[in-house]
Amino acid sequence: MKTFSILAAGASFLPFTSALVGWTWSVENTPDDGLKDITFPMNIANAQHESGYYFAQQFNFVDIDDVGYAGLQPREDNSNGDSIIHAAFSSFQDGTTSDDSNCSKGADGGPGVSCAVDFPGSYAHTYNVYVKNDQGTTWTGTVVDTVTSQKIHIGTYTLPSEAKGIKGSQLGFIEDYAGHDAAELPYTNVTVGVPTTSTEGATGKMDEPYEYGDTKGKVDFDFVKLSNGGYQMSCGFK
Repeated sequence: MKTFSILAAGASFLPFTSALVGWTWSVENTPDDGLKDITFPMNIANAQHESGYYFAQQFNFVDIDDVGYAGLQPREDNSNGDSIIHAAFSSFQDGTTSDDSNCSKGADGGPGVSCAVDFPGSYAHTYNVYVKNDQGTTWTGTVVDTVTSQKIHIGTYTLPSEAKGIKGSQLGFIEDYAGHDAAELPYTNVTVGVPTTSTEGATGKMDEPYEYGDTKGKVDFDFVKLSNGGYQMSCGFK
C-alpha cells in the first residue's frame, strides 16, 4: 500500500486507503545523522490466526525521502496445526537494491524493495522487530522471539548512497489490507511497545493511538496504555 494522506501540516504520512489505526513513535536524543538500529516490540497473542491485518511501524532515513515499513502479519495455522507469523521489511525508496532471496524488487507496485518471511511461532510471545545498519547504507530486518531468543531473518537491502541513519520519529499503523467493510471487520488485537535503540542516551516513546480514515468511529476501536509506555489496541467485531 502506497497511498498516503497528510494528517496535519508538517505531519508524517500514513497509509490511508486500508489502514484503520495510527500512532506516533519517537526517540529522543537521536543523533543528527540518525540511529544505526531500532527495535519495535510487538505482541499479537489476542489476534485471530487469519490473514488480512498488518501491524507495522514506519521509519525514515536521513537525507532520503521515502519511508520503510517493518512489522508482523497473522497467518492461518499450517496443516500440522502450527501457528504461523508473517514478518515484513520494506523500503519504498527508489534506488533501493537487494540480492537477498527473501526480498523482491518493488513495494506495493512502486519503487523500492520488499522482504518477507513466514515462520512458525507462538502468538503468546512478544517479538522484537529489529532494524539494523550492517555497513554503509545496507540494512537488515530481523525478528527476535523474546522468550526463546530465536532470530528470524526477514531480509537485507541497500539504500541509495546518500542515505544516513533512521530518523527519530515516524508513525505506525494497523492496516486491514484485505479491505473488509467496516461493519464486517474481523476482530484483531495487538500490543505495540515503545521503540528502543542501542544509541547511548536515546530513549523511545509512543503517543496515544487514534482512528482515522473512512472507517473512523465504525470499527469498535479501543486501546489501553500499559505501564511500560506501550499500548494494547483492538478493533473489529468478534
